[in-house]
Amino acid sequence: MKPNSIAVVGAAETTQLGRIPNLSTIGLHADAALNAMADCGLTPKDIDGVATAGESPQGLAHYLGIRPTYADGTMVGGCSFMLHVRHAAAAINEGLCNTVLITHGESGRSRVGAPGYAMGGPASLTGQFETPYGPTGAPTWFTVPVLRYMKTYGVTVEDLANVAVIQREWAALNPRASYSDPITIDDVLASETIAWPFTKLMCCLVTDGGGALILTSAERAKDFPRKPVYILGTGEAVETPMVSQMDDFTSSRAFRDSGRKAFAEAGIRHSDVDHLMIYDAFAHLPFYGLEDLGFVKPGEAKDFIRERNTAIGGKLPMNTNGGGLSYMHSGMYGMYALQESVRQMRGIAPAQIEGAKVGVCHGVGGFFSASGTIIFSNEAP
Repeated sequence: MKPNSIAVVGAAETTQLGRIPNLSTIGLHADAALNAMADCGLTPKDIDGVATAGESPQGLAHYLGIRPTYADGTMVGGCSFMLHVRHAAAAINEGLCNTVLITHGESGRSRVGAPGYAMGGPASLTGQFETPYGPTGAPTWFTVPVLRYMKTYGVTVEDLANVAVIQREWAALNPRASYSDPITIDDVLASETIAWPFTKLMCCLVTDGGGALILTSAERAKDFPRKPVYILGTGEAVETPMVSQMDDFTSSRAFRDSGRKAFAEAGIRHSDVDHLMIYDAFAHLPFYGLEDLGFVKPGEAKDFIRERNTAIGGKLPMNTNGGGLSYMHSGMYGMYALQESVRQMRGIAPAQIEGAKVGVCHGVGGFFSASGTIIFSNEAP
C-alpha cells in the first residue's frame, strides 16, 4: 500500500449499544452502515465496494441497495475488520473501486438472527484434536497459552486483574460504555471463576451492536465534511486454528508478523505512537500485544501496565474506550477498536488524548490464529 494514500472518511457505531432486542444481525449492520454514510454525507449509490464478516457481502449489498464492483467476505474472527481495511486500501489503490463500506453487526446478547456458537464441526482440526480433550469455549482455549506465559514470566492473577481495573477507569470516561463503575483488583479476583486463571471480570462482555467505516482515496477525502483519518500502514497474518499448536505459548507469531509489516509500511518508530488499541477480549491479550508489537521486551508488559503507562495520564494510553472488558464486545471486537482509533485521530473521543497524531490498532482472530494491525494518522500526506 502507498503510505497515506487511503483515508477513513466515515465512521460510526450502531445507534444503540449493549442490549438491542429489536434488531436482527443484518439490521445492526444496516444501522451502522447508514450512520457511517450520514457521518460523511454519502448514500448507498455512492458506495462501490463492500466488506463484512458475520453477514455475507452479497447479503449486505442487497439489503442496502448497493451495486459493488468490489466485495470482501474475509472471516478470520474478531480482527476480520482490520483485514478488511487492509484489503480495501489495496483495492482502492488498484482502481477496483473508489469508496468501500466495511460493516459489523452482531446480536451477541439478544441472539436475534444470530448463528450458533459452534467452533468448527467434529471433522475440523479443532473438533478432532482439541475439543475431545475438554476445551468448550474461548475462556478454556485461551487458558492453554496464558498459563504457560504466566509461569514463564512470573505473571500473577493480580497482574491480569490490573488490566481489567485500568480498562474500567477508561470506561468511566465514556458515556457509551457498558460498565463504568470503579472496580479494584480484589473485586476482579472475587468475581466468579470462569476458567482458571480467568474470573468473570477478566473476560469480555457479551453485547449487541456494530459499527461501520467508509474508506476512499486520500485525494478525495479532502472533500468530505469530517476530518480524514489517513492509513499509514497495515499488516495481517495467520498462524494456526489450533491454540495447542502455537509455535510458542508465550508469544503470538501472528501478532509479531502483522505488527512488523504494519510498522515497516508506516515507516514509524514505537516512540511515534500516541495512542494504542489492543483487542482485549480477555485480560491477558494486552500483555501479548505490548510485547509482540515491540513496545516492551518479552516479560515486561506486566510491569509496564502496573506502572500505569497505559492508564489515564500514562505515556502510552491504551484501550481508551474501556475495551472489550468494559466498553463493548458483541463477539468480534475489532470494529470497536477501529472506531476508537478513528475517534482519537479525529479528536472527538470521550477520553481524548491531547495532541494524538499516530494511533496503532491491533486485533486478534480466534485464539491467536489470526491478527490484523492498522496504523492511523490525522496528518495529511
